[in-house]
This record gives sequence, structure tokens and C-alpha cells, in this order.
Amino acid sequence: MKRREYNNAINDHSDHLFGYAIKFLRNREDAKDIVQDVFEKLWINRKKVEVAKVKSWIFTTAHNSMINHSNKKGRMHLSDEMKNYEKGTLVPNKFESNQVVERAVSILPPVQKSVILLRDLEGYSYKEIGDILNLSDSQVKVYLFRARKKIKKQLKGMVELV
Repeated sequence: MKRREYNNAINDHSDHLFGYAIKFLRNREDAKDIVQDVFEKLWINRKKVEVAKVKSWIFTTAHNSMINHSNKKGRMHLSDEMKNYEKGTLVPNKFESNQVVERAVSILPPVQKSVILLRDLEGYSYKEIGDILNLSDSQVKVYLFRARKKIKKQLKGMVELV
């Protein structure tokens, strides 16, 4: 991959990649960091990455980085929450409808979360999602079905509480 092809890849995919990252991480600054890291890795590996497969490579790298980031942040968040609980300063969460949906998506397992974000929010085809996440079309459909089912169950449970 040459400099022009690299620049074209950034221009073509940065907005969609950022949108995916921000929906997955729910934090603008973390999403910016992930996108920046992905494009840095692309530049470092530009001789190994085929131009035809750059989109898949970018989204796969972002997906893996976001999972690692979420796992690390989850461990840190749980530790902070425990400290607040011990101090007695833990305040119950108050949600609005958008936040409820975002919360339902955020607690999905990483692969289901990625599939639903890529399909329902970004509009990628089953084949494109399969290429990005190294899944077959049928696996993508199964993960999507399960994710939607879990979200529906979560939302139904929330409505019953209200």
C-alpha cells in the first residue's frame, strides 16, 4: 500500500470507523483514540495489508482494540465502583429511554454487540460483517438474532418495572 492508497483508506473509512467505535465504547475520546491507533497500525503494516482488504483489516483491528480496551476499562470501572460502594457514595443510576437502549446494547457480549452495531447502525451486509469479524454469514445471522433477542428481553423487563 502506498501513501495515496493509505490516505484514500482514511478518507473512505474514518467516519464509519469512528461511528462504530463511539457506539461500541460510548465515549467520544476513547473512540478517537481507537481510530487513531488503528490508522497508526495501518501505516506501520501498510506493506502487509492488501488494498482490496483494507476495510476488513481496519474494522477487525478496531474491533480487537475495542474489546481489549473494554476489558481493561471494565476492570478499572468495577474497582472504582467498589471504592464508591465502600465509601457509601454510590448513587443509583437514572436512565432515559435512549440510555436504556444504549445500556441494553452495551451489556451484550462483544461479538453480538459488534454485529448489531455494524448491521443495524452502520448498515453493513452480512458478508462485510463476516469479513470484519472472521465469521461466516450464518454465524453473523445467529449472533444478530441472539443480540436482538437479548435486547428485546432487556427492554421488556425494563417496561415491566415502570
